[in-house]
Amino acid sequence: MSDYQDIKTETDTLQLGRDSILAQSAALASIAGGLGPEFDQAVQLIVQATGRVIVIGMGKSGIVGQKIAATLASTGTPAFYVHPADAVHGDLGMITPTDVVLLISNSGRTEEVVKLLPSIKYFGNKTISFVGRPNSSIGDSSDVTLVLPVEREVCPHNLAPTTSTLVTMAVGDALAVALMKAKNFAPADFAHFHPGGMLGKSLHSKVRDVMQCDNVPLCSPDDTISTAVMAMTASRLGLVVVHTDHKVLGIFTDGDLRRALLSGASVMEQPVSEHMTLDPVCVSAESLIKDAENLMRENKVRALVVISARDGERETICGILEIFSGGE
Repeated sequence: MSDYQDIKTETDTLQLGRDSILAQSAALASIAGGLGPEFDQAVQLIVQATGRVIVIGMGKSGIVGQKIAATLASTGTPAFYVHPADAVHGDLGMITPTDVVLLISNSGRTEEVVKLLPSIKYFGNKTISFVGRPNSSIGDSSDVTLVLPVEREVCPHNLAPTTSTLVTMAVGDALAVALMKAKNFAPADFAHFHPGGMLGKSLHSKVRDVMQCDNVPLCSPDDTISTAVMAMTASRLGLVVVHTDHKVLGIFTDGDLRRALLSGASVMEQPVSEHMTLDPVCVSAESLIKDAENLMRENKVRALVVISARDGERETICGILEIFSGGE
């Protein structure tokens, strides 16, 4: 019988999964509590540098390093990853003296990285290291050393890099966040590096670019609730905009309908103006989508009436914006 088959029940595997995550969570908490002035020194070293951050690591540390470099680059700190084996065969030429080099090695003795130390020192680069233990060749040679001790890997054999890589990645993210703050990196700056996908759309685009401007559900204040419900149903938006000459007076929603029905079935023939929501949340067609999304969240609504103003005239209805989810 294999070792895997020794895990006899689904409950065993579920508990193992929970224990693994809890162990890693505890390791992260320990690292957070142990961060010292070296973290601030690393931030300041990068802020003061005129070059880029060159991230170097081998194996799993290299994969984590690629992620850290990508996160730094996308949040306003120019960075890229260099494989140590490639570096000793010519890619050291990619590094300039003004660059800061971030070295990642859990053991602090990774041979491929250690071989680069004389050249990096010769070039005069400032160095930061993420190592798993003190008194290592890589850590001792660095200008700033962050020691990230992990009691044991979550791997049952304490062999596969698991907890140590998670901790390293978390500290890399923390470094990126601290640099964003130090550099006053704003959402508008973030948009410049994410022109594609929903992130770019929500940060760059305006409401007018994505609003629904055809078949906006409308009714007049004198229309009956029955008429308003027909318009609401046809639009499938769960609301109808009550207007006069395309000027917003209010909205009538599914919630308004339910409350009105508590008065009895005869309410269906009453004017919608007697039961509509006054002063509905509206958004300008020229607003950024990210601001519209914030407005939706703050007011806990799933759609906004889009309005426009021309030549000093009163704001008029020009569309509807439905809530949507972001993400890459």
